[in-house]
Amino acid sequence: MTGPTRPRVVIVGGGFAGLYVAKTLAHRPVEVVLIDRNNHHLFQPILYQVATAAISPGQIATPIRSILRRAGNIEVLLAEVVRVDPPAKTIQLADGSTVGYDYLALAAGARHSYFGRAHWEGIAPGLKSLEDAIEIRRRVLTAFERAERETDPVTRQRLLTFVVIGGGPTGVELAGALAEIRRFALRRDFRRIDPRDATVVLLEGGPRLLPSYPPALSQRAKESLRGLGVDVRTESMVTTVEAGFVTAAEWRIPAATVIWAAGNQASPLTASLGVPLDGQDRVIVEPDCTIPGHSEVFALGDAAAYPHQPEFASLPAVCPVAIQMGRYAGEAILGDLAGRPRRPFRYRDKGQLAVIGRGRGVADIGKLETSGFLAWLLWIFVHIFFLIGFRNRIVVMFEWAWAYFTFQRGARLITGVWHGART
Repeated sequence: MTGPTRPRVVIVGGGFAGLYVAKTLAHRPVEVVLIDRNNHHLFQPILYQVATAAISPGQIATPIRSILRRAGNIEVLLAEVVRVDPPAKTIQLADGSTVGYDYLALAAGARHSYFGRAHWEGIAPGLKSLEDAIEIRRRVLTAFERAERETDPVTRQRLLTFVVIGGGPTGVELAGALAEIRRFALRRDFRRIDPRDATVVLLEGGPRLLPSYPPALSQRAKESLRGLGVDVRTESMVTTVEAGFVTAAEWRIPAATVIWAAGNQASPLTASLGVPLDGQDRVIVEPDCTIPGHSEVFALGDAAAYPHQPEFASLPAVCPVAIQMGRYAGEAILGDLAGRPRRPFRYRDKGQLAVIGRGRGVADIGKLETSGFLAWLLWIFVHIFFLIGFRNRIVVMFEWAWAYFTFQRGARLITGVWHGART
């Protein structure tokens, strides 16, 4: 039970924001309950590497219990939260039970947004979870296997056409990795087809790739992708996604494999809070990252829209924002217990990085704007630093070094059964 000297802090979500709330409150005079429907913390920034068979799922996921096992004041529950009731200070779980709280940190992350066309999801999966990455990997590798057996040249070309929708960091990184699979990793593995004949198309509805980056870096990213053989189309809004075809800017593309990287929407839990939301269903939070009218409820990471920093129209959906919000929320709770007034949250911009295939990247860090091999190295070391667990860092570094020097991808496994229609 919650006592006056041990307030209960409930954290919903074991991503970066939720995990850093918990780590900030570890061994402190609070009772912490972290609830997630998955038992692992996932390093999402390199999830695309699983989807493109560069690394295995276990290398970027760590059990939450093992991360927090030394903190005796933290309990981890494997459960799904379906509703939040701020007036009652309770959350409801999918099994019908409720959990009370004194403080709540809602860090449930985001899901894919198909802009009102939810039926596209079955044809064009997005990339948010390990299950998504494994499914995309299966579709990509199965397409090559089916092309090997296909005798009709038109159908074979459709099987060997891969369309990525969305020109943000995820879309750019996916397109670059798919181009490298085609050119290098699978080049000698087939007898009837040449994987280098595969087509990778990247579609972006706006005027340029990586719209949050400086225009010069966006252009370099476009040039790097084209250097890898990617067909990059900007100002190409997708209007139709159907089995075997994508239509964008009146161009109908025959493609058996389509991947969605175009939009995000906050967890549906935000709708149960009864507070204003933005167009992505994020809570428009107060300067201390709490929801209006409830200073004990924090909305963090992808669940929050933070309009209180003039240099940003909205804070980017990147892990440094989630980490800083998580630490801030934990420190704000400890400050409350110590009687200290809260200061507004302020994001310290760490810059942004994107990798575009082997030895290529773009980096926008403070006054440094660079591309090419240096940006690629910066991307690797920054992402290795943020990986949870020493073993994961060593294994992933080895896998990347192996892939770089041998042009091989070590996780080319097809799991599950192909359920798609034969195209």
